[in-house]
Amino acid sequence: MKMFDPHIHMTSRTTDDYQAMADAGIAAIVEPAFWVGQPRTHVGTFEDYFLSLLGWERFRASQFGIKHFCTLGMNPKEANHPELSEGVLALLPQYLEKDGVVAVGEIGFDDMTPTEEAVFQRQIQLALDADLPILIHTPHRDKKRGTERTIAVVRESGIAPELVLIDHNNEETLQLTLDSGCWAGHSIYPHTKMDEQRMVSLVQKYGKERMIINSAADWGVSDPLKVPKTVKALQAAGISSADIETIVWTNPASFFAQSGRLEGIDIAQPVDQRKLWEGNSVLRGQAPRVEE
Repeated sequence: MKMFDPHIHMTSRTTDDYQAMADAGIAAIVEPAFWVGQPRTHVGTFEDYFLSLLGWERFRASQFGIKHFCTLGMNPKEANHPELSEGVLALLPQYLEKDGVVAVGEIGFDDMTPTEEAVFQRQIQLALDADLPILIHTPHRDKKRGTERTIAVVRESGIAPELVLIDHNNEETLQLTLDSGCWAGHSIYPHTKMDEQRMVSLVQKYGKERMIINSAADWGVSDPLKVPKTVKALQAAGISSADIETIVWTNPASFFAQSGRLEGIDIAQPVDQRKLWEGNSVLRGQAPRVEE
């Protein structure tokens, strides 16, 4: 089954992960801009990061037959630093115009501070100006209250709910998200957030409509194969192949297609490992793989 992982931070993963994902059937990914684990201190580091998502990572993915798209924004964890956020917000409009950028994100709340909310609101406006969807990060702590406030901000902004993907849902927040009319993302993790069997139960209860799953794999303990592993759990539970395909391909493709930039998503990506990016190859002396 062809799969789409619509939230994975491949900057922090290896080429072996790309190969394993391709072997498991993952044909497309979205890489959201996020916190890199250590606070950034200069606006220029954000610009270089955005450029890497638009360039090097897109190339790396192509070398394993995976289509790479990204979302750009200022993560809420870094939004509490006005000396940076003003510069990043000024930088974003020119990058939101680039090919391969399919949403503004991930944006939202971390500690739910007034500063985070102001940056959140301004980035929703950037999405409206750029005619793009938004990808929202819900806080790890006090998630229900954070989701409620997130939905309130979305409603106040005037953005259409069908242009909003609220991520990192769990049993406590899913009904709120679906009732809001927004799309509902679920990050499947080894030990926290959501696991395969809990996701099976949610699908059995709520069905497939506006339901999306992802691995959210990053530099921490995470697993870039959680989407195919969840597919196996859904199959074992008797969920129909059509419903599973809707959740792991049709839904994420439909959501991000609203950007108008999901070009060629249904066309296989041929591999040509002879290609270089800025003179660099993903290979280290191995014979390149070439598909006609």
